[in-house]
Amino acid sequence: MSDRRLIRIFVLDDLAEGRDVTLSDAQAHYAIHVMRLTVGDNMNVFNGRDGEWLAQISTATKKACQLQIVSQSRPQKSESDVWLAFAPIKRARIDLIAEKATELGASVLWPIFTQHTNAERVNVERLRATAIEAAEQCERLSVPDVRAPTSISILMTQWPVQRRLLVLDETGQGAPIISTLANVASQPCGFLVGPEGGFAAAELDGLSQLPFVTRIGLGPRILRSETAALAALVTWQSVVGDWR
Repeated sequence: MSDRRLIRIFVLDDLAEGRDVTLSDAQAHYAIHVMRLTVGDNMNVFNGRDGEWLAQISTATKKACQLQIVSQSRPQKSESDVWLAFAPIKRARIDLIAEKATELGASVLWPIFTQHTNAERVNVERLRATAIEAAEQCERLSVPDVRAPTSISILMTQWPVQRRLLVLDETGQGAPIISTLANVASQPCGFLVGPEGGFAAAELDGLSQLPFVTRIGLGPRILRSETAALAALVTWQSVVGDWR
C-alpha cells in the first residue's frame, strides 16, 4: 500500500519504536474487513502525546489485529488551544459540531445545559467517537477533550479565570468578534454557544458579571447554534489561530 493512502488510527497506548499495539475490536474490524489490510501492511497511529508513528501489522485474524511500531513519522507539537462550550442540540447536528470543531482545532468540547436547551441528554461516548474519527481524517496529532455535560451555572464556577470566555450573544449587544479576538490574541480563550432559543436574560446577566467573560456578536443575522459555533472557530483560526 502506498504511504499516501495510509490509514490513521488513534490509540491509547504509549508509542515508541519496537512496541506492540493491539487494536480494539472495532479498529481491527475496520483495518482487516473494511480496508482489507493484512500482515505486512502499514498504517499510521497516534495517541495525542507521542506524535505520529508508522506501524506495521504483525498479526491479523478475523477478530484481532496487532501492530508493531516501526518509526516516528511526525513528532508531537503544540496545537490550537481554543475551547468550545455549547448547548446540546439534536443528534445529527451535535455530531456535526463535534466533527467540524475537531477539524477546526478545538481542544475541548463541553456540552452545557441552559434554561432553553431542548436536548435532555448527551451521548458523550458518541461525541468522543465522532471527534476521534474526525482527528484521524484531518491529520490532527491530538483528539479534543470531550467533557461530561454540565449546567451553565456550574460552568460559571468551573471555567478557568485565566481563560477568556467569549459568549456568543444573539441579542445584538455583543462586541464585534474580530476586534475582540484581536484584543485578546495573547490570552487563551474559549467560546460559549447558546441553544436554539437563545440564552435566558438571567443567564446573560450572570455571565456579564464575571470578569473573564466578554459578550461578542457574529453580525446582524441570527445563526443556528451549529453555524454560530463553527463560524466562531473559523474566525478564531483566521485572526489568532494556526491559519495565519
